[in-house]
Amino acid sequence: MTTATAAELSRRPIPPMGGFSVTVLRLEIRRLLRNRRTVIFTLLTPSIFFLLFGLNAAYASEPAGHGNVSAFILISMALYGAVLATTSGGAMISIERSQGWTRQLRLTPLSPVAYVVIKMLTSMVLGFASVVAVYIVGFATHKPSMPGYLWIVTGLSVWVGSLVFTAFGLFLGYLLPTENVMQFMGFIMMLLAFGGGLFIPLSTYPHALQVLAKFTPLYGLNQLVHAPLTGASMDMWWVVNAVAWLAIFTAGAVWRFRKDTARV
Repeated sequence: MTTATAAELSRRPIPPMGGFSVTVLRLEIRRLLRNRRTVIFTLLTPSIFFLLFGLNAAYASEPAGHGNVSAFILISMALYGAVLATTSGGAMISIERSQGWTRQLRLTPLSPVAYVVIKMLTSMVLGFASVVAVYIVGFATHKPSMPGYLWIVTGLSVWVGSLVFTAFGLFLGYLLPTENVMQFMGFIMMLLAFGGGLFIPLSTYPHALQVLAKFTPLYGLNQLVHAPLTGASMDMWWVVNAVAWLAIFTAGAVWRFRKDTARV
């Protein structure tokens, strides 16, 4: 960046909310939804997992809190789909990096925090679609059983909780090269799902792994979204875990954004 350019940028007035714009948000959402491969992948994968594991006659109808095991698995797969969708949406930033778009943004009044927020909200749209898709599939099978209000409460909990992984996707998108980000993302998300007890109950793990799991990014979310169904008492550590990882991932995304665009 030349001295003259830097001086010109420093004289520009700072726009409200760091340059956050509903118009930009709307354009970002349209761009994301045009990526059919990502959309189809994030909608189909969790639904297929539910059909594979949530309809097993050997255990699906067994009671689980205010519902049955099938409902428990439905929530688990919806959470997996939501975090997979929001992470995928954020990781698409790697394409913009390869095209030099993020550096061009330093010539605009858009602040790093505002840009990260726009990307996070955009990914939440894909996460919402994933949750709805899984719940529709579950409802159509007539296998999950839980009170009507819990369908809404758990679905909203899953969707709001997936916000943590929008920031994670952005962080990965800035951290990893374009050609590797999606491969790494799938592997990392699978490890986090197992580590947080999303696929296998933590009670079946050795004690040391149960302790370690409490510090993983999916642990707090997993417990929080299932609590309305199981009737478990609220543990503040679940909230602390989720909020802490959201802060860590957001800070990482902002840091990488600044570093990536510093050489304009």
